[in-house]
Amino acid sequence: MTPTARRLVPPLATAVLGAAVVGYVGLVDPNQAGHYPTCPFLFLTGLYCPGCGSLRALHALAHVDVVTAVDRNPLMGAAIPLLLWTWLRWTRRAARGRSRTSAAPPWAVWSLLGVILGFWVLRNVPGLEWLAP
Repeated sequence: MTPTARRLVPPLATAVLGAAVVGYVGLVDPNQAGHYPTCPFLFLTGLYCPGCGSLRALHALAHVDVVTAVDRNPLMGAAIPLLLWTWLRWTRRAARGRSRTSAAPPWAVWSLLGVILGFWVLRNVPGLEWLAP
């Protein structure tokens, strides 16, 4: 195996695993009761967590239904392009033999945390039902 191929194994393995997950969720419909467990946070509190609706959104994306995916979990709809961009940067960097020069800046990590927590709160506020799954 060439050094370039060896460096590409982690990003390509991640892509294969991601495709397998999307394929499985695309085949096994989370809209049908009994296929997946209920969200523990929703079960215990009756409130939606930031991930509630993600399986149904992923199922919709597997069937190329972007509108339904964003309706089920708008945060996941926004996260998919960011994840794909990050994966593409990782793959390009691995192909060129460059190591990561820095981690995400603290402001980006704190901003992401703020967005997730804000989404968590807002999707449970009366009047903002459109954020709920």
